[in-house]
Amino acid sequence: MVVRRWRRLSGDRGMSTAEYAVGTIAAAAFATLLFKIVQSPEVHTMLAGIIKKALQMAG
Repeated sequence: MVVRRWRRLSGDRGMSTAEYAVGTIAAAAFATLLFKIVQSPEVHTMLAGIIKKALQMAG
């Protein structure tokens, strides 16, 4: 009952299809950027060093 009243008073019924499309494109672009960063040689070397150090500490 309270939720219905709040929805009616707020005037916001959720995102439209266009907003979903823009959000999806932005998320895909961000994911692509992160993928490119993680695949870079510098990050790869850094991650390998962290893993190697952790394995040396454990064993």
